[in-house]
Amino acid sequence: MMQMVFHMGVHGTDGDRLLKTLVGNRATLQKAGTEVVRPSRHRGIFEEALKSLQGGPATPEMEQIMLDAILDSGNPRRVVTSTPTFMGAPGRAVGREGLYPQIGLRAAALARLFPSARTEFFVALRNPATLLTEVLPQFGGSGYDDLMQGCHPLQLRWREAIQRLVGAAQGRRIVLWCHEDVPLIWPEVVRIVAGMTPEVPLSGGLVYMQDILGDEGIARLREAMGGQDQMSVASRRKIYADMIARHALPGTLEQAVDLPGWTQELVDQVSENYRADVAEIAVLPGVEFLLP
Repeated sequence: MMQMVFHMGVHGTDGDRLLKTLVGNRATLQKAGTEVVRPSRHRGIFEEALKSLQGGPATPEMEQIMLDAILDSGNPRRVVTSTPTFMGAPGRAVGREGLYPQIGLRAAALARLFPSARTEFFVALRNPATLLTEVLPQFGGSGYDDLMQGCHPLQLRWREAIQRLVGAAQGRRIVLWCHEDVPLIWPEVVRIVAGMTPEVPLSGGLVYMQDILGDEGIARLREAMGGQDQMSVASRRKIYADMIARHALPGTLEQAVDLPGWTQELVDQVSENYRADVAEIAVLPGVEFLLP
């Protein structure tokens, strides 16, 4: 059975890094039967199909037409797609009910595109305070109040959003992680999305560390890792964490939250809610959570 992978974002977490890293490993992935489909290849096709299906499942004929249109290879084992537009426009990040009110409906609709495949969903969570700081400049509406739709910041809870996702997925695979943890877990994120085994060489595993450490810091990191043979994930993460603590470039680890009406106390409350939600979500049945 073919595996159909949807990396759904969310907005303000990835910046196409996952797609670019996967494309950079395309030759290796193709040998293993994994094909990476760029958004430009599937965007119009998926949208048209979703409109015409009107909530129903695609027929086998329709599935084949879509696969013929988006794939280069004939019969891949795993097909990977990655774009935050699976969640809709940036303005869909917030609704009256809180964060991503349509996440469940979106996932269910995507699953119906390929009912004969084994569908998997991948989502990065992010502190709502910094998430909104990223989303607001991308929002096409008329500012902060329009984006929030009357939702109070303390209603921005991931717990309810992921419960909706789990309910809609109906037992399909869901893999989650925190955007804040990505520098430490990036190689594992790439491998699990791509279906790459640990022994297969990975290109682009230092993308996030490069952003944080710069050229000089990366040179130090490569030196620190150079003397290690058969490094475990735990050992590599420890080296990464040490390097971040000692050599992070100024301003790369902190993000200012400048949102209308938000005090430091409110930012702290939202952040505390986020930590509490992540702790609950990580042990939720039906969820795989990548922790550092």
